[in-house]
Order: sequence, then C-alpha cells, then structure tokens
Amino acid sequence: MKPKGIYDILPIMSNYQTKDVQQLSEIFKALSNPHRLSIFMRLACCSEQEKTSNGDTQVCECVGTLGKDLGIAPSTVSHHIKELRRAGLVIIRRRGQTLECSVDPEMLNLLAAFFEPRVKV
Repeated sequence: MKPKGIYDILPIMSNYQTKDVQQLSEIFKALSNPHRLSIFMRLACCSEQEKTSNGDTQVCECVGTLGKDLGIAPSTVSHHIKELRRAGLVIIRRRGQTLECSVDPEMLNLLAAFFEPRVKV
C-alpha cells in the first residue's frame, strides 16, 4: 500500500476543532525542547508507580531526580517542568517537602489519538 500523502491526511486533520489544535500546538511547543522531551520521556517510562484513588496506577518521580544526567542546573530543570505543566503534560503533587511529577494520562491519550491515524499506512 502506498504511504499517505498530505492530501490524504487533510480530511483526518479537519476533524480536530480549533481548541484541540491550540492545545496540541502548546504540547508540541513544550516538547520541542530536547531537555523537556527527555524529562517527559523519563516520566512516561519511570518505574515507580502509585495507586490513585480510582485504582489506576500512575507513574511518579521526584522533581529532584528528573534532571539527573541532563547536565543542566536544577533551576533550569524546574523551569522545564513548569513549561511541561503549563502545557498540561505533567501533574505535580507535593508530599511533605518532596514534589512528585507524573504524566497526565489524558494528555497521553490525546497524543496517541493524534498520531494513531497517521501511523497506519
């Protein structure tokens, strides 16, 4: 089967409302920075899990460990986490003096839905 061209994809893209396009634009803008993308990927793949009130598992990691091995200052890591949060990609919870981050599962679903029709050939 021939790969889809831009004119084959346009009808799929027209299903997105202006609000969704704006939200996706903010998400991609946040993920366009290599450090933010690395932090987001670490959150999406980290192994520590926590049970939420509705029984789902949610992946969490401490803010202090997210910048590990990135070679950037902790204040820069905090800035990147703030940008990911502003875009709605991460949730931050305080536990005593510790801040924990987790990926917002709704945002993962939104990204998966966006890419799903484009991946199939």
